[in-house]
Amino acid sequence: MAASQWELPPELCCRPMAFVALTGLDVVYNAVHRAIWDAFCANRRADRVPISFKVLPGDHEYPKCRTKRTSYEWYIPKGILKTGWMNKHLNLVPALVVLFYELDWDDPQWKEKQSECATKVEIVRTSLQGRNTKVAVVLIQKKTPLPPGEDLVASERAAALCTACDLSGKSLFVLPHTDHLVGYIIRLENAFYEHAQTYYYTEIRRVKSHKEFLNKTTHQLLFVRHQFKIGFFSELKQDTQNALKYYRTAYSLVHELRAHETNMLEIKTLAGFINYKICRLCFQHNTPLDAIAQFRKHIDQCKKKIGSAELAFEHAAWMSKQFQSFGELFDEAIKLGLTAIQTQNPGFYYQQAACYSQDRKQQALTLCQVSAGASYPSPDPLDTQSGGLDFYGQRHWRQGHQSKDGDPGPADEGERRSSLGRELIIALLSNAVAQFKKYKCPRMKSHLMVQMGEEYYHAKDYTKALKLLDYVMCDYRTERWWALLTAILTTALRCAFLMASVKDYTVYCMELLGRASTLKDEHKARIEKNLLRVLQVGVAVRPADRGAATRLPLTPVQCKGRFQSPSFHVDQPILLQVFLRADCPQPVAFSKLAVSLSNQEYNQWCVAEASGSDSMTLLPGKTRSFSFSFVAKTEDVGKKIEVTGVELMLGAAAGRCVFLSWRGAGGDAASAHEALQASRSSRRWGRGLEARQEPSWDSLSLQPSTMIISRVPRISVQLSHQPPALTNELYRIGISVRSEEDATARDVTLTAGLKPGQDAGLSQTTQVTLDGSVVCDDSCPSLIPDIPLGTLEPGQRLDRCVYVTCVSTGPRVFLFHVAYSVDTSVDGRRIVCRCHKDETVTIETVVPFEVSVKFVSTKFEPLDRVAVDVPFLLMTDVQSSSPWPLLLSSSSLTLLAMSSTSAQLQSQVQDVVLETGECASECFSLRCPAHNSSSNAVATGQYLISWRRYRADSPLIQTTVTLPHVILEPVPVYIHADLPSFGRVRESLPVRYHIENRTALVQEVEMAVEPSDAFMFSGLKQPQGRQLDDASIAAA
Repeated sequence: MAASQWELPPELCCRPMAFVALTGLDVVYNAVHRAIWDAFCANRRADRVPISFKVLPGDHEYPKCRTKRTSYEWYIPKGILKTGWMNKHLNLVPALVVLFYELDWDDPQWKEKQSECATKVEIVRTSLQGRNTKVAVVLIQKKTPLPPGEDLVASERAAALCTACDLSGKSLFVLPHTDHLVGYIIRLENAFYEHAQTYYYTEIRRVKSHKEFLNKTTHQLLFVRHQFKIGFFSELKQDTQNALKYYRTAYSLVHELRAHETNMLEIKTLAGFINYKICRLCFQHNTPLDAIAQFRKHIDQCKKKIGSAELAFEHAAWMSKQFQSFGELFDEAIKLGLTAIQTQNPGFYYQQAACYSQDRKQQALTLCQVSAGASYPSPDPLDTQSGGLDFYGQRHWRQGHQSKDGDPGPADEGERRSSLGRELIIALLSNAVAQFKKYKCPRMKSHLMVQMGEEYYHAKDYTKALKLLDYVMCDYRTERWWALLTAILTTALRCAFLMASVKDYTVYCMELLGRASTLKDEHKARIEKNLLRVLQVGVAVRPADRGAATRLPLTPVQCKGRFQSPSFHVDQPILLQVFLRADCPQPVAFSKLAVSLSNQEYNQWCVAEASGSDSMTLLPGKTRSFSFSFVAKTEDVGKKIEVTGVELMLGAAAGRCVFLSWRGAGGDAASAHEALQASRSSRRWGRGLEARQEPSWDSLSLQPSTMIISRVPRISVQLSHQPPALTNELYRIGISVRSEEDATARDVTLTAGLKPGQDAGLSQTTQVTLDGSVVCDDSCPSLIPDIPLGTLEPGQRLDRCVYVTCVSTGPRVFLFHVAYSVDTSVDGRRIVCRCHKDETVTIETVVPFEVSVKFVSTKFEPLDRVAVDVPFLLMTDVQSSSPWPLLLSSSSLTLLAMSSTSAQLQSQVQDVVLETGECASECFSLRCPAHNSSSNAVATGQYLISWRRYRADSPLIQTTVTLPHVILEPVPVYIHADLPSFGRVRESLPVRYHIENRTALVQEVEMAVEPSDAFMFSGLKQPQGRQLDDASIAAA
């Protein structure tokens, strides 16, 4: 069969819709008729009934109906399904013919027009002679009709018109041409759809009625044909569930047919058609699993129905089309809302279709080689007088004679001539790639792109082939599929050679010579020789014409660069080594080696070029090293120098040359196992002592960067201090700097203070100063930078002091950074080096003393409340917690809401020296006057202590202790007694009691004295009286 024959008929692939013919409309010259036609066919939404409309003339000739067969006894069918049957019922034989006629109910020429309308209806019926097609009449009227029953004239004339035209009342319609034309049209469509449903139902019953005349011996083909027709009519009737049922029955029957070589193609063709219908309806019913199961069943049943061995290529083409059609159905269902997954998407079916197309191509090529000397017969056996096939799936020379045996030679010869195209394979692979890309299957996408590239290569479209292969190679390099990469590179190398692309050819040669390549040594040797020939012949390429770089994972030359140390002092030469190793089967000669560094000013010192006596050749499997040395600049101190690239030039600058470039310090992506395999496969070039002393390539590590650090300082820095530091004291730290340089140290500076990077709170509670005579305040910084110290001669010593105040306790790290400049020589070059030395010290800060405060009565009894205007005692205890003796210079009391009972407060701890653990106490007599505040708690004041370390020359530090609040308790009556300091036995002891009224009211006072066994009393025992406000009574 011709290649176009494999395309599914368009009438099979489209959605079957009821066919309604419209007559009597002049859509060209009549504007009203044109508006009616546009309302039928323009902007049809999905919610409108599925009808296919076509405007036909009134005398249109419809296909003639064949004479009805009354018996099938001697009838032998010539095929299963005629090629024009589906198209006939979709586009030629209407289910309903609608006659449009302009006629109003009140038309003055009613009788004449009625007769004319009846005549036109009769013409339509005559042209449909023998068909069950329905006929309807639509009257186009200018006026809007009245509701049914109200217009008696319209009712009478409608009945008369139906009688004249032999129509039922349901077949006569009125279409007013008003502003609401679309609404009337939609109502007409629904009525037309009901008539079409009735017609297709009648056709289904007509086909079913033939079953009783058939027998399974001679009419097997008719059983399949009738079930297919019923299913197709059910689709036209939009009864898709029953259509699916009849199609499944037809599919089962078609596989029950007796198959032989002469009808194998017809059986497979009809099976493919019915399978397409079943799968399409399953997707339409949103049952994709049923569609997939049906397709798999279809493939399993048909994949072995090959027929003649010489027609195997034809079977492969048919299988390809089955997969392609199902992939298209699957893709269409996805666009309509179906969800697919990675493991089940249309890409797999497009891929399988492409595989069968490739098999078809290979089998056709094999047949063409066998019959290369044969000539195509003349006249052409495929040329028929009819110009087409009567039945689907039949041969041109065997139409209607399926039992006739014949030589298939001319058919397969014609097919062979048309099967060598590769466009179909490439299109299928392209569809599969798009699907796998959509569902994120990168490896499947890469695999199919390789196949596309190979198809383009066989089609001699080398540009597209190379573009696809080059794109895929990046993925295979990243994932280290070395065997696959080698195969792709081999094809790409052929493309580059056939395109005469020197750049691409060179790049692919270099990669195939690398360790990633799995080619044998003899193949690599041939590629290397060809590459050398390319490099030795030709005109030199100008620098401006240098091609774009291509990154290869494993080149034929391995490179490792390393600095000899992770860091170098600025007064030392920087040493850099580059190791090269060739994995080619032949020696590799190069002419230039250049190393690029992050600071391009050093690149000029890292270049090696071949001279006349010095041969720069790499032997296979041997490691060769190149050393470079340069002096760093002083401004690069503290910076990192990195190897950004290594470039090796193969060939001569006067001819063609290849630049091998490595990012960074080289290295590659090969594993240790692959490196071992490559070293075993390379040739041995010397096994003497020198070979044994050669460093192992795998043991060489990369050192792509080095740090330039400052010159080692030759000065000593010593610190002297007495830890721990005390809170708030001016802590003295002595710094002694001594020069051990051979030259004068200039611009000596000192940075002293809290080391950066510690807790942020420490910088807020630490002050540093150079003045030891004044206590630090909040304006002093925590770090003083760049304190100038002048110049230091060799052996000279310099002393300075720094004072630190720590407000809070805890450890602190202090930094003392001494920097200076000195002249030195490196490799004969005079440079000025900036050197520095850091000293750090951790100092613990402790509290110098603890202060405790308590309130007691005049009898030294603890008080939790204080009576108003009653004397009490404030006692303070200062206990030393310092490891060093403390001198308490003085103390003072600052009162807020209280007053002292004495005229002047005197410090009781003045000039007291406290050792560790000793305590100094003071006692103050206080009185709290009456307070107007509503709060009972009253602030006492502050206790100030001036102190410093004993025998230290630092200034005094004043520590302020906030005294606790006291709770006041008002006393309405205050009683106190005057007692002598001592008494004698049997002598009188005068005791005087004072009772004081503290309120604003007059108080009645009654006092009772209780006797005691140790005393005898005289005087009033129960005195009484009235006490005025703010007055006192004395009783003796």
